[in-house]
Amino acid sequence: MENNEDLFKKIIGHCKEYGFIFQSSEIYDGLSAAYDYGPNGIELKNNIKEYWWKSMVNMNENIVGIDSAIFMHPKIWKASGHVDAFNDPLIDNKDSKKRYRADILIEDFIKKIENKIQKDIAKARQKFGDQFDEKQFISTNKRIIDREKRIKDINNKFNQAISNKNLSKVKTLIEELDIKCPISGTCNWTDVRQFNLMFKTEMGSTSESSSEIFLRPETAQGIFVNFLNVQKSSRLKIPFGIAQIGKAFRNEIIARQFIFRMREFEQMEMQFFVKPGDEIKWYDYWKGTRLKWHENLNLGKDNYRFHDHENLAHYANAACDIEFKFPFGFKELEGIHSRTDFDLNAHIKYSGKKMQYFDPEINQHYTPYVVETSIGLDRMFLAILSSSFKEEKINENETRTVLKIPPQISPVKLAVLPLTKKDNLPKKAREILHSLQINFSCQYEEKDSIGKRYRRQDAIGTPYCITIDHETLENNSVTLRNRDDMSQERVMISDLKSIIETKLDLSSLLS
Repeated sequence: MENNEDLFKKIIGHCKEYGFIFQSSEIYDGLSAAYDYGPNGIELKNNIKEYWWKSMVNMNENIVGIDSAIFMHPKIWKASGHVDAFNDPLIDNKDSKKRYRADILIEDFIKKIENKIQKDIAKARQKFGDQFDEKQFISTNKRIIDREKRIKDINNKFNQAISNKNLSKVKTLIEELDIKCPISGTCNWTDVRQFNLMFKTEMGSTSESSSEIFLRPETAQGIFVNFLNVQKSSRLKIPFGIAQIGKAFRNEIIARQFIFRMREFEQMEMQFFVKPGDEIKWYDYWKGTRLKWHENLNLGKDNYRFHDHENLAHYANAACDIEFKFPFGFKELEGIHSRTDFDLNAHIKYSGKKMQYFDPEINQHYTPYVVETSIGLDRMFLAILSSSFKEEKINENETRTVLKIPPQISPVKLAVLPLTKKDNLPKKAREILHSLQINFSCQYEEKDSIGKRYRRQDAIGTPYCITIDHETLENNSVTLRNRDDMSQERVMISDLKSIIETKLDLSSLLS
């Protein structure tokens, strides 16, 4: 059985080989934690954006979109708390001279305990077969109960230390757990200290006149400072939302796990403004709505779970993550937070401008509360690739690598393939290609055997292949091949567009 680390390495290699993701600046030996999206990668990325935007903006009468600037006034980040509180706890090993995030060291330690639990479950499943009751086994097995209790105790100690800003207790916890540096193998640690994650730059034509600004570490503040502009220009009444897709930048010290944690990344966020007192009702609504959005992609319901935050951020009165089961374990995919009125009140204080909403129904001004949904686009991309990557045995001598990406968001929707280069088949194939490519993302291929071309299309996730053969010239019919089960059916060229539209209709995900 293949381990998850090997699987993850295969996915990363597949991304480069088939034009999904490249290391940034690779010819200069690369830039750490920065990646470029290739021809197939950008198509998939844009399709994910479209799925999110249609569901969030186009299908909601009371949600609109904006695109705010990356450069923003530096006071914004003081008001939001990022200047003073946007930090990671760092620790150095004195022997290896390597720097680590203290929370990641503890997280990796917990992961080892979780792996032991999963091994016990796998052994029991193998032993008892179809009679195995996983829930009962977890709740009654003493070794698993003890391990889960230890995980909970570690998390409680860490969360308490962080919430009390007691960094010495974080170091003590690392020492108590006997966590060693992966490089030196020693526990010779420095004290833990905080490191601000924002990138600084300068704006101005000369060094004398320039001022220090930041690259935005999140897109949300661009929404908050435009709250009244959007509300008044769009004549929106509470409750309403403002959505945005855009780049954000964080100076991650430990950027790892491919595109899961990067220094330059993209977010899809929506801030939903509500009447004070209604925030928990809407928080629960968006929890359910967002989980349904993910589940509609059919990546497997067991791959999702909610994780409620015990240690809340300074601005929140409720928060949870939708976690996804990546090859390296369950990790945050999307956050849903009830941010109270912290952000708007902070900008009112620091800007000196009034930003309250006048509610005509109660004839009062008030500062709205906010419920946020925030999803990492790059993480969503990785979740789809990770769950779609399959290696299947076709027969005793042949296997195939296939990306079973949901057809509606696959980077290439159709491949048009003449069976041979002879007898006017390419000419007919290109006629069909030109009739379809205005509606669908298509590829044309005529090199190599039809079998090899099918395999290449499987590897990039193309859901349907159209093969033009000699029978096509006789009766205007083609072979339509399905990626997932490799089945084939004969259809008329005149029916192709309507058949494909039905199969690839995005509304089936949005319903």
